[in-house]
Amino acid sequence: MTAAPSSSASPVTQALILAGGQATRLRPYTDTRPKAMVEVAGRPIIDYQLEWLAGHGVEQVVVSCGYKAEVLREHLAARGDGPEVTLLVEDEPLGRGGALRYAATGLRDQDAAYFALNGDVLTWFPLDELAAHHRAKDGLATLALAQFRTTWGIVDVDDQDRIEGFTQSPLLPVWINAGVYLFEPGITPLLPEKGDHESSTFPELAAEGRLTAYRIDGFWRGVDTAKDVKEAGEEITAMRGGE
Repeated sequence: MTAAPSSSASPVTQALILAGGQATRLRPYTDTRPKAMVEVAGRPIIDYQLEWLAGHGVEQVVVSCGYKAEVLREHLAARGDGPEVTLLVEDEPLGRGGALRYAATGLRDQDAAYFALNGDVLTWFPLDELAAHHRAKDGLATLALAQFRTTWGIVDVDDQDRIEGFTQSPLLPVWINAGVYLFEPGITPLLPEKGDHESSTFPELAAEGRLTAYRIDGFWRGVDTAKDVKEAGEEITAMRGGE
């Protein structure tokens, strides 16, 4: 791997969203729609993502999809604002890494950096800060990280084995891949044509010291199960002041 990161300070104006996969863990929500079209607090996940990207200067978004692509196509065609959206449909499942590489073929500027998002992520943090951090570290790719919140309750115990209390689903001092990336164009040919970048490209880049981390300070929620839909909806409604 010899591709070099860009030193350009130009704004990042293009992005990819991975909206493929059958999302069986989200059934029955995904019986009739792809994961990106699942509604959280009354809006499809992809609408939150497009609005967030547009608010940070993204002008073109390529959406890679497969399962129930026609539902996504109809919804995106009806949108009247936001970034220009290009929809690419996978003829066969490519895996997340393959889907990223495929989606990148639809980017308007093949020589510019781009954001990439998993289609099941809800988050709000300043993408310009992510870009500045990425450039300062001079990496080929930067992964946004979210602090891990356990689904289990934690028991607080003193030195005498007396239980002092309980903490439900606390944040733990470890970080997980948040499914939001900033890629230099040189990473595209390093992604697998089929398969998962997290088990191929990323470990190789990490071994070379070319993978950078950015810790999110703000709201982040992965929507992977029916329970996540409910809890994320409650969190967003509370953030909006109960609207």
